[in-house]
Amino acid sequence: MASAEDHAHVRFLRLALKEAAKCTPVPTAFCVGCVIVDPAGTGPHIVATGYSRELPGNTHAEANALANLPKHAGHYGLDMYTTLEPCSVRTSGLQPCAEGIVQSGKVKRVFVGVGEPDDFVNCEGAKYLQEHGVEVIWVKDLERECLMEARRGR
Repeated sequence: MASAEDHAHVRFLRLALKEAAKCTPVPTAFCVGCVIVDPAGTGPHIVATGYSRELPGNTHAEANALANLPKHAGHYGLDMYTTLEPCSVRTSGLQPCAEGIVQSGKVKRVFVGVGEPDDFVNCEGAKYLQEHGVEVIWVKDLERECLMEARRGR
C-alpha cells in the first residue's frame, strides 16, 4: 500500500509534468519540467519551478528552477522533482544539470520520473549525483508519461 509520502512524491512529479508541458518542443532537445520543494516547516511546499527553454538559450529545467530559487530558500535540504534524469553531458557546452545541482549545495534529494534516453548522449546524471552525495529516488509511477512528455513534438 502506498504511503502518504509516496502520494506526495507523485503529486510533485505531476506538477513537474505541468511545467514540462510549457516547453516549446524542438527536435534536438527534450521537454522537461522541474519543481523544487522545501520539505521543512509546516509541510512540503514549492519554492521554485522551471522548464526547458524557459530562459534564453538552450536552458534546461533543473538549471532554470535553480535560477528561479528565491534567496531566502537557499538552505541545504531541498527536494528536486524532475521529469527526466538530470543531464551529465551538454552538447551545447553549457554546464550539465547534475553538476549544477551539486554545486548549488541546496538539493539533498532528486526525485526522477524517467532516465534520460540515449537519443542525444549517454547520460549518467543519476550516477554523478549519487557520487556527490545527492540521493536519487526513481518515481516509477509516472515513467511512461514523463517519457512521452520528454519526446513531445518529435
